[in-house]
Amino acid sequence: MRVTILGFYGGYPFAGIGTSSYLIETGTYRLLLDCGSGALLELEKHCDPLQLDAVLLSHYHADHIADLGVLQYYWQLHDRRPRRSILPIYGHQLDQAHFQELTWPHATQRQAYLPTQVNELGPFELSFLRTVHPVPAFAIRIVERATGHALMYTADSAFFPGLTKLAQRADLVIADTNFAANDQRKHWHLTSVEAGRLARQAHVSRLLLSHLPQTIPPEQLRQEAQAEAGTNVTVLLPSQGQSLEI
Repeated sequence: MRVTILGFYGGYPFAGIGTSSYLIETGTYRLLLDCGSGALLELEKHCDPLQLDAVLLSHYHADHIADLGVLQYYWQLHDRRPRRSILPIYGHQLDQAHFQELTWPHATQRQAYLPTQVNELGPFELSFLRTVHPVPAFAIRIVERATGHALMYTADSAFFPGLTKLAQRADLVIADTNFAANDQRKHWHLTSVEAGRLARQAHVSRLLLSHLPQTIPPEQLRQEAQAEAGTNVTVLLPSQGQSLEI
């Protein structure tokens, strides 16, 4: 399983880098995880968007779905579709207005995932956990059936114990890391220290910081997370276009 970073900022794109979006591939199967601002431009550097097999959305905040509309137009305006005639977009049904918009005529079709059970999607098994966030959002564990390798994506969330359970012994955790260690405000996202604690308590090998703020040096966040995670965890900073093998 390979994960390619298409965007990693929270809120808005910055310095030519977009917001949350990841391309997940195994064999010939391609899954787009979230579709933030700038995702389509970066995706085109790695594959033809018509070669996507599915899109999976953690929630409907704009920095996670900003490029979804233009992806739908892309499919609508191109007749050559090498894999499938309609692109399925998977989302939750707790926000019906946004869920209904996942269908675009002759281009995309909304599909509901079932948060209370394991979902099968292509070569993957998906498990979901509702997070602590102002709108319904879901952390996602993606397991490659052929190998058992696991990726856990926190999506957007304040820290709570359920995240640790979902992340247990994952090969890679992509963690919302929107605040520095000393931030004392009420949080709807993880601090650097909480991201590190999640990785340590879940016994994961690699932690990728994501949903980064634009105003805090990334290396500061990495060092704070690493200090909390301990020596058994490798804490990584994202780089646009970077691919990680799992």
